[in-house]
Amino acid sequence: MSRAIDKLGAKLPKGWLDLWRQVGILIAVDVIYELGRGIADTSRPEAIYNGQQVIDFERSVHSLFEPGLQAVFLPAQWTIDVANQLYLNAQFSIAIGFLVWLYIWRNEHYNFVRNMFVVAMCLALIGYIGFPTAPPRMFPGDGFVDTITKFSGVNHDSALAKIFINPYAAVPSMHCAFALMIGGSGFLVCRHWWSKAWWLFWPILIAWVVIVTGNHYWVDWILGWMVAGAAAVIASRLLARVRPEIWAFRPSRAREVEA
Repeated sequence: MSRAIDKLGAKLPKGWLDLWRQVGILIAVDVIYELGRGIADTSRPEAIYNGQQVIDFERSVHSLFEPGLQAVFLPAQWTIDVANQLYLNAQFSIAIGFLVWLYIWRNEHYNFVRNMFVVAMCLALIGYIGFPTAPPRMFPGDGFVDTITKFSGVNHDSALAKIFINPYAAVPSMHCAFALMIGGSGFLVCRHWWSKAWWLFWPILIAWVVIVTGNHYWVDWILGWMVAGAAAVIASRLLARVRPEIWAFRPSRAREVEA
């Protein structure tokens, strides 16, 4: 058994110790993120008020198109089923899967992308705590449909659902933020044209998903992309300068230093 573990460890880019360190970092960040989400979850009256403010703003600038977009796709049940599954599963599975793939096969870029994710999550917490916002699905009177509850049977208020869904964390959309960070990184590190094309399409697909499922406003989508952009700038202009040999997107190979 120990020989098999040693053999597997030899195939890891930096061995078992670094792998477990990276797992520990991600778990610690997620715990902090969940605690921050918990603070936002206690602000229902404020979240409802803020959600209505977003709707009123979009209506005032004649851009409340989300109910109309939902109406286009609702008759096509299969498109709603796809959107529901992507919303419920894509953020976690694709993000973790992408990090695993990056760590094993494009390890020189892993630390930068990890740092970018961490910065984005910290920025999102500012929005969740400072501006808790109820998602569109909580406003059926304004024409929004909760497709996940209506068509998939998932109860947003269940204890299990709350593990994965922030009830009042509409602003910004981290689905959109992660999609842009993953899509941009995937485009840069993948070598085949078809994979580059897929990763370019991914952020657009997820933007459609969050709106057609009634979980985000277009404002959230744009703010999510802005969070992703800010995280990329901070990771490249600030963090990468602290440890360019390992934290830059294309790290200097002047010396090998562990993260």
